[in-house]
Amino acid sequence: MPTATTIAEKTKEVSGFPRASYGPAYQAADKLSERVYQALKRDIVTGVLRPGDAVTEKDLAGRYNSSRTPVREAALRLEEQNLLRNVPNRGYFVTHLTVKDLNDIYEYRLSIECTCAELAAGKGVLGSNLLELNKLASRRSRPDSRTSFEEFIAADTAFHVHIARLTGNPLLVRAISEMRCQMERILFAGIDALDTSYYYGDLPVHGHQGILRAIKEGKAKLARKLMHEHIMSAKEEVIQMVHDGSRLI
Repeated sequence: MPTATTIAEKTKEVSGFPRASYGPAYQAADKLSERVYQALKRDIVTGVLRPGDAVTEKDLAGRYNSSRTPVREAALRLEEQNLLRNVPNRGYFVTHLTVKDLNDIYEYRLSIECTCAELAAGKGVLGSNLLELNKLASRRSRPDSRTSFEEFIAADTAFHVHIARLTGNPLLVRAISEMRCQMERILFAGIDALDTSYYYGDLPVHGHQGILRAIKEGKAKLARKLMHEHIMSAKEEVIQMVHDGSRLI
């Protein structure tokens, strides 16, 4: 997930003229806006705020102990990420994900993440990264623990972002990081609807370990193929469940 950009730092002179240095009040406002954004985003992604829920700036300001301005700024960012929808004179609504949205998300993942796996295999894995990747690739949830699901979802995101980092391309890292909020939303929503021992255990562990092995061995085409299979297997489970009549999101 993206972090706040530190814009309130003292800067050096450029062409003989000092650039603006923002004071403590501006810094505090920036931090508050980011705090509200992160809290609201997490409540949507984890399902605390459900698809279709209506919220107003006043409601959200009270919920997150802030004024309306940080709420408005956070809501604008979340609209861009398709997590909120603004209806004039009515307020904000948490968005639903349609079957088309799901297809678009997985199509996007295929186009970006398969390339990441292939490029990562061509560059190899440094020893300092290998231990962490092995841990992430082996992570599975326990069906009796909500905390375990949350830890698994965080590890799943970390694994896929880490693969992107191996490419050395910050644009690919950003593309995957920004998309993960939608994947996390799907994963949280599926806890009560999917086969948890498979979708949050056997399926990702098998896929992640195979992808990582191919990357370690420098098998670029195989890494790409395994990432494709991994993403498609996950997609098929979600789409099939929706077609069977379950309301996922």
